[in-house]
Amino acid sequence: MRRHILALLIVAVPFAARADDSAAMHTKVQAMMDALVPGNKAPWIATLDKRFVQIDENGEVSNYDQSIAQVTPLPKGASGHIDVTEWKATIFGDSAVTTHLVDEHEDFHGQQLHALYRSTSTWLKESGDWKLVAMQTIALRQDPPAVALPAKLTDEYVGRYRAGPDYVYTITAKDGRLYGATNDGKPVEIKAELADVLFTPGQPRTRKIFTRDAGGHITGFRSRREERDVIFTRIPK
Repeated sequence: MRRHILALLIVAVPFAARADDSAAMHTKVQAMMDALVPGNKAPWIATLDKRFVQIDENGEVSNYDQSIAQVTPLPKGASGHIDVTEWKATIFGDSAVTTHLVDEHEDFHGQQLHALYRSTSTWLKESGDWKLVAMQTIALRQDPPAVALPAKLTDEYVGRYRAGPDYVYTITAKDGRLYGATNDGKPVEIKAELADVLFTPGQPRTRKIFTRDAGGHITGFRSRREERDVIFTRIPK
């Protein structure tokens, strides 16, 4: 019985330590996020390792000094808060990798903005304290607000468009809604971000930007993913 209890204690202690370590890192990151609105550098200085490297959502690389310098108060007319959610930590002795969601809410001169980011971080534990060594953040795309278009304009998009000899995209309309299908695929609803700019819900990285001739007739569209376009030409009826 004594040997069994001892074995349980040996197994339980590392798991408890890992839970405590994960919670400590989570607390540090939340404090860093809380410090961004007032521009309080102290939690960042206390958490970042001097060898810290950051890659932000714009792909910019910053070292320790540059990252600290970026912590400044929000400008007048802007306020908000950031919640660190979906926290996960994998600990390897005195090193760890964490991921979390940055849930940002901002009041920008009375307008409510909401953004989501995903961060992955590397930590190192030295002298009993966890230090942040590296962090990479990506912006999570969200569907834009959809707008209702006049029926006449909606009908103008209906037709077949070709990007290549074996790649045709067909737009149909039903009950005032637009649907798109590639070749013989199943039609999927598409919505308008604004006139001549359509998107597929759940695919916020892409847009269909329609082109017109001098007479205002649709000649095709550009399927844009980030800054790259695939050109679709309208197939005459």
